[in-house]
Amino acid sequence: MRSRYSAYAIGGHGEYLLNTWFPATARGLTVAALSEKSCDWEGLEVLSASQKGDQGWVEFKAWFNGQGGERELLHEKSVFQRIGGRWYYVGAEV
Repeated sequence: MRSRYSAYAIGGHGEYLLNTWFPATARGLTVAALSEKSCDWEGLEVLSASQKGDQGWVEFKAWFNGQGGERELLHEKSVFQRIGGRWYYVGAEV
């Protein structure tokens, strides 16, 4: 989860983001679109994380500068699935 946040924060890492996205929920996403840096991410706070077998959840808050330069907050519970020893982002509850 932290590596995906870093990829978004730095920008230009769409290939990594797509490669860590669960294939069934990544339909329509492109490396080019995921590589675009659409905002300035300012911080990440992991609130909780849990795992049961090959499923995991991470609840976090992330701050970013939105349109017009206003500071905004994304509060999300991300869902991950482990396949072949690798974790994939499935989706989220916002």
